[in-house]
Amino acid sequence: MNIQVRRFETADAQVVAKLVARVLRESNSKDYSSGYIEKDIQKMTSDFFIEKAKQTHFYVFCDHNKIIGTGAIGSYWGSQDEFSLFDIFVLPEYQGQGVGRLIIETLEKDEYFKRASRVEIPASITGVEFYRHMGYDFKHGDKKIDDEKLYRLEKFPN
Repeated sequence: MNIQVRRFETADAQVVAKLVARVLRESNSKDYSSGYIEKDIQKMTSDFFIEKAKQTHFYVFCDHNKIIGTGAIGSYWGSQDEFSLFDIFVLPEYQGQGVGRLIIETLEKDEYFKRASRVEIPASITGVEFYRHMGYDFKHGDKKIDDEKLYRLEKFPN
């Protein structure tokens, strides 16, 4: 598999929104109710991703020009040295083939990550073990799900 990585473009927004909806419905449905998933999908529209790309370094991952994954890194609540990873999604048929690892590795080569003292990731129940495998650990050792039904993980690059 030869995956190309590039920055998100406005023209990608509709495809990205559909990709995310599909991943949430197919991959996250074992861990979350359909109501929870559909509420997330309602928020994650084309416009949502266009705005997200203005605030983050948002990447798309392509197999022969087909977007198969996404990932972004941006400031943690306006901080200049703390950042968060966002919107890490891989199409179901590409999961387990190293695309998620490539997304994390790409985000960890980004200039934001390189200057970070700390990077946080809001991890779904579905993805938490993957992120732990990639070196992220529970924030403050807290292994509980928060009010958003997410785990908070972190890594200290520097």
